[in-house]
Amino acid sequence: MSRQDGSDRQTTGAGVDDTTATMLHIDMDAFFASVELLDHPELVHLPVVIGHRSGRSVVTAANYVARKYGVNSAMPMAIALRRCPAAIVLEPHMSRYAEVSRQVMGIFTDMTPMVEPLSIDEAFLDVAGARRLHGSPAQIAEKIRARVFAETGLTCSVGAASTKFVAKLASGRAKPDGLLVIPAEDTIGFLHPLPVGALWGVGATTEQALLGLGLRQVRDIAHAPIEMLQRAVGVAAAHKLHDLSWGIDPRTINLEREEKSVGHEVTFEHDVTDVARLRSELLRQSDAVAAKLRGNGLVARTVVLKLRYADFSTVTRSRTLNEPTNVGRRIYEEVAASFDVLAARGIRVRLIGVRAEQLGTGDGAGMGLWDDDDDWREAELAVDTVTARFGRGVVRPASQLRGGSAPKRDVHPFGTPQGEGE
Repeated sequence: MSRQDGSDRQTTGAGVDDTTATMLHIDMDAFFASVELLDHPELVHLPVVIGHRSGRSVVTAANYVARKYGVNSAMPMAIALRRCPAAIVLEPHMSRYAEVSRQVMGIFTDMTPMVEPLSIDEAFLDVAGARRLHGSPAQIAEKIRARVFAETGLTCSVGAASTKFVAKLASGRAKPDGLLVIPAEDTIGFLHPLPVGALWGVGATTEQALLGLGLRQVRDIAHAPIEMLQRAVGVAAAHKLHDLSWGIDPRTINLEREEKSVGHEVTFEHDVTDVARLRSELLRQSDAVAAKLRGNGLVARTVVLKLRYADFSTVTRSRTLNEPTNVGRRIYEEVAASFDVLAARGIRVRLIGVRAEQLGTGDGAGMGLWDDDDDWREAELAVDTVTARFGRGVVRPASQLRGGSAPKRDVHPFGTPQGEGE
């Protein structure tokens, strides 16, 4: 596994045979931080952290200078500032990141239609069919890196291999601003010295179970009896890890990326006990979730309330609807019913969130002979029209027009920043 500060960076020299390395994994380097630094070039060589300067906030991103102090994304801001007191904190601008992401993904699709976005800042590309037009996989990777830098001012790292799994590992090793090609015949030599934690799907618990059996490197997994692995991690996971340890990964590019859930959540500056304020926040989030569902032509059958208390304990409550919906008022009424049960016992809330699951296509209308949500749906569609023309926030429920400080948003509209940490 590569270190997030780039200290073990490995890149490919000239002359490598890239014929079999037609699967690319492209990852933008410290994406959020790098986008912010486009407007602050004087800070490039200083430790920069993206987030809100608050004891309750978490690090959204950090540049490579800050990472050398042990600062990483998803770390509490208070810990980050203790590790690096000189860090400069910049507020995040999610709409700007989304705009740049669309620009970068457009560059990828200019080179090949076989693009599978993984998150706002990374994607898999199959370039086997693009070689006649654009050259070898390594040449295509270098052309993409050059275009991304020329058109956005940002750098990206590329791993090229014969499988998705190895390509993603290679891009991590190439960071920052590098290219690492792993030909098919070199796959085993690349994989086997790596620690077991490098294998896809090995989290902290699984890693400890493997280490407890004396399995420390990928080569140990490859040569371990399958029965031993099954006792440690179960039958399905054992076979998956054994295949990956030999470089076996049959996954291809998925051009139809299905969204599994849509959600919003916020962390408050201070614990909130005011039930009215919490219900108002639930209404805001429910409307936002519904708007995103409608914008993507989706409906949801399950809605989920998430609460994190002052002691960091977290509870979720889900409710399955009789008919799927994308109406904010319906989502709110369901999560509010779950909330009222919990609030009756008294609460001090640190984080609150709303999520829609079991998604399907449709407009959410006409599911029965009578549609109880029809009036609300028409009203919310009217709000969508106004929002599209004048921007979000022009029309809001009356309950949200009162004063009061808004909570800090520690998650972005694309979900958890899983792709941003590198």
